[in-house]
Amino acid sequence: MGKAFALAVGLNVVFVVAEAAAGFFSGSMALLADAGHNLSDVLSLLLAWAASVLAVRPPSERFTYGLKSSSILAAIANAALLWVAIGAILVETVRRFAEPAPVMGMTMIAVAAVGIAVNALSALLFAKGSKSDLNLRAAFVHLMADAAVSAGVVIAGVVILFTGWQAMDPIASLVITAVIAWSSWGLLRESLRMGMMAVPESIDIAALRAFLAQLPGVTRVHDLHVWPMSTTETALTAHLVMPGAVRSDTFLHELAHELEHRFGIGHPTVQIETDAESPCALESETVV
Repeated sequence: MGKAFALAVGLNVVFVVAEAAAGFFSGSMALLADAGHNLSDVLSLLLAWAASVLAVRPPSERFTYGLKSSSILAAIANAALLWVAIGAILVETVRRFAEPAPVMGMTMIAVAAVGIAVNALSALLFAKGSKSDLNLRAAFVHLMADAAVSAGVVIAGVVILFTGWQAMDPIASLVITAVIAWSSWGLLRESLRMGMMAVPESIDIAALRAFLAQLPGVTRVHDLHVWPMSTTETALTAHLVMPGAVRSDTFLHELAHELEHRFGIGHPTVQIETDAESPCALESETVV
């Protein structure tokens, strides 16, 4: 995946420089807005790349889970960067409405067409991994949104070229910000939920509790917690009350296997309690 990040970052850095220069030269706010968004994507790719490297580092005495959660921090930072870019683009777009300037339509079309190719190619590098990793999905969504935005700039350039309607440039910029906001809202919401250690959306906590409760010998389930360790890994802790049960490693191994294959939980920790008459201090659902 490191090669994919390096290639995507390289392509986008070159394109950002070229698009920003073309935007200043042609006077196109739409091109400058797209260049600003692409720059935020370069930063996002760098953050995601760094997080993917840190996530595979082994645990230490200080960080007993390793640095897996860095991928969650990167996802939050990426979402925040997008919204900072939205604010900057909106400010400049409003100014352009108040102070319209001539725009070179042909330059807009040519540069944005290159942008479609660069962003689509970069997005394909993360298409496979985006199905299971929020960081890679963020990169994929950003790049596909960029391709769509560049297509919008092409359309704006065509309109200006054939009609001379200069207002189409800031209008296209507004559309760009709307696309960015729409595409990034879900990422922002999900990354913040991960940062707050919420149960991943892919896991039905009620179904999980029911599954644990129906295991042979289990009479009660309490102190059940599920949280994301990273953008790809999920952990669980639970207490199972099993009166008179014989402690068995086989039971725990089979349970771990089922939790991973049924719910995608790869790091379970289960405590078995055999004395139903001695209530656990953590049995109350109001106690963490």
